[in-house]
Amino acid sequence: MNAIDILLWVVAPYVALTVFVLGHIWRYRYDKFGWTTRSSQMYESRLLRIGSPLFHFGILVVLLGHIGGLVIPKSWTEAAGVSEHTYHIAAVVLGTIAGIATLGGLAILIYRRRTVGPVFTATTRNDKLMYAVLALVIVLGLAATVAANIIGGGYDYRTTISPWFRSIFYLQPDPELMAGAPPLFQLHALSALLLFALWPFTRLVHMLTAPIGYLTRPYIVYRSRDQHPRTRPIRRGWEPTSRP
Repeated sequence: MNAIDILLWVVAPYVALTVFVLGHIWRYRYDKFGWTTRSSQMYESRLLRIGSPLFHFGILVVLLGHIGGLVIPKSWTEAAGVSEHTYHIAAVVLGTIAGIATLGGLAILIYRRRTVGPVFTATTRNDKLMYAVLALVIVLGLAATVAANIIGGGYDYRTTISPWFRSIFYLQPDPELMAGAPPLFQLHALSALLLFALWPFTRLVHMLTAPIGYLTRPYIVYRSRDQHPRTRPIRRGWEPTSRP
């Protein structure tokens, strides 16, 4: 092992996790009113209705796949009766479909944000950086999956990347596991660490918010305007609510 491997696969993960945790605490304490997605639906909804569900459903499947692949050890799935071949096929097929859906939805959202004037005006520098890094993470992850498992002969990341990922949380990091991983997987991991470090300072914080308050808040009362124009002048003072 050399100093670069230690820096990339030991120091960088802990720096990213520290910024991720402390950044959210700082953001929630000093910027509660900024803890929002800053919805732009009022400016344009046609493209949003296509791109947003496509992106969110795709990214949800991607996240679940990463949790299953990185957190759950290989021995557990085998003990549950899931063979390595079955797991590999399911992971590659679902991961590729979800990655394409996520990338397509993100492309629509970026196109909408760039071409719709009011939406582009409301876009901050943090938004632009977040979209760029998020797109980089998705592209590298999809490229790694396609290159290693569809074009190439296959790569079992659960014997290298997954143990390295878990070793970070065990406080016993093993950088040697990541040092031998294919370059695309390494770049994907590094871009994900960068995204986690930026996360607390972007609109992505809304993903960690559970709208529990909506369950107990009172109803909002809407009153319609009088559809019949008044035929007599409005008098000053109170008007009777009913007439005999």
